[in-house]
Amino acid sequence: MVVGGGLAGLAAAVAVAKSGLATTHLVPKGPPDRRTSALMLPAVDYLRSAGLVPDPAAIGVPLTQIRIIDATRRLIRAPETLFDSAEFKLPAFGWNLPNVKLAESFEAARAGLPNLSTIETTLEDLEVHADKSRLRLADGTLLEVDLVVGADGKKSRVRESAGFRARENGFTEAALVCDLGLERPIGGASIEFHYEHGPFTLVPAGGNRANLVWIDRRDTLKAAQESGKDALVRLFGDKSQHLFGKIELLTPAHMFLLSTLTVDVAGKDGVVLVGEAAHAFPPIGAQGLNLGLRDIADLSASLAAVDLAQPGFAHLVSKDYAQRRAGDLSRTGTVVDALFRSLLAEFLPAQALRAGGLWALKLLPPLRKAAFDVGMGVR
Repeated sequence: MVVGGGLAGLAAAVAVAKSGLATTHLVPKGPPDRRTSALMLPAVDYLRSAGLVPDPAAIGVPLTQIRIIDATRRLIRAPETLFDSAEFKLPAFGWNLPNVKLAESFEAARAGLPNLSTIETTLEDLEVHADKSRLRLADGTLLEVDLVVGADGKKSRVRESAGFRARENGFTEAALVCDLGLERPIGGASIEFHYEHGPFTLVPAGGNRANLVWIDRRDTLKAAQESGKDALVRLFGDKSQHLFGKIELLTPAHMFLLSTLTVDVAGKDGVVLVGEAAHAFPPIGAQGLNLGLRDIADLSASLAAVDLAQPGFAHLVSKDYAQRRAGDLSRTGTVVDALFRSLLAEFLPAQALRAGGLWALKLLPPLRKAAFDVGMGVR
């Protein structure tokens, strides 16, 4: 049983079904996700190999540059830093892909699997026993399964019911997202303006369009959201330092609260967690869905490593999966948390350390390569 109807849930359902197991996908009804996901090359390579997205260039926009601009007014400021994919002999770092198009492509892959069925409802309760897991669905259905995959998000019912220990820390900052039209396009560059309370990031969405992710204090974002369209557009021009000419608001601006979530282990007792059921971070360094797809790649590897015909196979899969994911989850969580907190730090030595780190990234090729590997999710 795979629980969760988002992109991680869809990808997990395909992965489990392709292992040969009779698979049921629990998909609650919900509105389409109009956001985009910046997926780096390792994640895109997995999508290709798994048959989930045959050609990312057909549905997305290549990301060829990452540009970081220190827009703070601090005493110690960092230099502008540019990563270019050509420097690493790559055509692109990855692709910015509309989540709706990703879901359509994942659905097409799912449609060709005869051992994968779908139930459109939610999970009411989960009981984990030594031999099986028993699930009660919102429509009253009772099911008994060997393996449970929780892909049901940050408020995961699977995680809670199966007794996983999770730590969640909230921030006073939030994220505001929308789509913008720019008079001067940004090409293939993702541009991050770093301010005192978070980055103002423009991600290329094709043509003169860009996806905005702005992180700041909740009250600042709420006031901006309520100021009206004209005032909001003027503010976006100021935050982007008027580098792109006239700005047009193409979609309503939505605000999301930010927090971090980590689990002690990502799998146990025949239950595994993928995506935001296992980890959640602020949208720094494009790690969200990239990390979730690495979860599913490792789940596929665990399913391939275990004899699925033997009794108790699900416990072996969950144990193997937890071991495979431990290092990546710990490392990525530490790096993303450190990056976010370093940007918010008001302590002068911390600001100096961050500025010095960006100078080092700018000037030292070995450090640039190490940062590239972390950001790309190279293992």
